Amino acid sequence: MKVGIIGATGTMGNAIAQVFASADCISEVFLSGTTEERAIAGKAKIEKAFNKRIKRGRMSQEDADKILAKISLGTLKGCADCDLIVESVMEDVNIKTNVFHELDDICKEDCIFATNTSSISITKISYGVKHPVIGMHFFNPATVMKLVEIIAGYNTPQYVIDKIDALAKEIGKTPVHVGEAAGFVVNNLLVPMINSAAFLKMEGVSDVKGIDDAMKLGANHPMGPLELGDLIGLDICLTIMRVMFDETKDSKYRPCPLLTKMVRAGSLGVKSGKGFYIYHEDGTKTPVDAAELC
Repeated sequence: MKVGIIGATGTMGNAIAQVFASADCISEVFLSGTTEERAIAGKAKIEKAFNKRIKRGRMSQEDADKILAKISLGTLKGCADCDLIVESVMEDVNIKTNVFHELDDICKEDCIFATNTSSISITKISYGVKHPVIGMHFFNPATVMKLVEIIAGYNTPQYVIDKIDALAKEIGKTPVHVGEAAGFVVNNLLVPMINSAAFLKMEGVSDVKGIDDAMKLGANHPMGPLELGDLIGLDICLTIMRVMFDETKDSKYRPCPLLTKMVRAGSLGVKSGKGFYIYHEDGTKTPVDAAELC
């Protein structure tokens, strides 16, 4: 089975490519970038991650080489003979739909389109798309997290749902079937918690460390909500909140103004080096006080 991954350099696309390439049932993973150079950069990120694991004794060079040999590179045109496409581009319905419309004219008739959207309606993404579309939502880090939310749109055929369910299990994931609701299950519960934590910080109820420690020690969470928001990406959290608010018009999904301000300032969390914490080169992090948040 040949799988195409759209979004070579993105955190999720890159990790999803690793997941599929590591599975025995997958013969080839085609990593697609907007340019050949971006596709090459995407594979280089995978190789860099493997080298770190090899140095720590968590992976053999032989296994790394075997996985990397499965990954081919290029742009969308190289997806012509893929059996499955997994799209993991920016969380924007127009961008995602445009990618699938372009793939419609490239891919073979029986190819299945899957989107890694974390909040957008599958029915909306698939509007006007000829190939069957399904949601296949992986979680960060995709190489570690076991869950895959499987979301059927209004027009998703049952055979596609069954096939993706079986495939998720074959690649070592646990599929959970989810109805088409804004944010699905995990993000519908999780991201509003992060948003609420941002409100608590903005309103001075507690500081960054206090909010995170309260949830870790009081609710036994492995990571505080502000730490988690930084890991996910505050821009992604904001986008999800906006999607849920636009879909439902429910005030409980109103994005926190502090979150909006931080994203506008480029304070996105781990990936930008600063969010609710400052991330240092030695791997440590320091909580940011109110005066420095942006």
